[in-house]
Amino acid sequence: MNKHRRLITVVLFIILLFAVFELSGARGHFTLGFLQQVIRKHQASGLLIFVLAFVLGNLIQIPGWIFLAAAVLTLGQFWGGVATYIAASISCVITFFTIRLVGGNALGKLDNALAVNVLNRLHAHPIKNIILLRLLFQTLPALNYSLAISGVRFRPYLIGTLLGLPIPIAVYCVFFDSLAKFLKIV
Repeated sequence: MNKHRRLITVVLFIILLFAVFELSGARGHFTLGFLQQVIRKHQASGLLIFVLAFVLGNLIQIPGWIFLAAAVLTLGQFWGGVATYIAASISCVITFFTIRLVGGNALGKLDNALAVNVLNRLHAHPIKNIILLRLLFQTLPALNYSLAISGVRFRPYLIGTLLGLPIPIAVYCVFFDSLAKFLKIV
């Protein structure tokens, strides 16, 4: 039980964050319309507010595509992509340090052959593997949490994140922009 203490602490942390944001009603503000309104209304501080919303959203399990869609629909394909890349990168870094502080190397302490195998593969080529994970799952909160407690060092995490995010963000930018034009939203 002692070796699972940090993992349990992370799960309790997630539940507590989720409950606080859900019970306060704040989680309901993480919608496409609300995010677009924040970006439009706060010209000077809009990017900072967008970044903070992305960070909080990532911590409480809000998928990153909502932020990307809001940015693209509000700022356009290019600037929406740039804003999302900045916000996603900062969000991943803050999530890494927050969850690492709470959970340490919780996954590395598991006595499970599958977990040990996966972690060994991750640690063998961390930058390459994190790039691939970002290409597939972008800023998925569960991925951020898992990488933070995997024991991977910050430097490869950061490099893999910064190199892995641009392609999926660009693809989603084109998708959301094309969808908005097709639906005549913009």
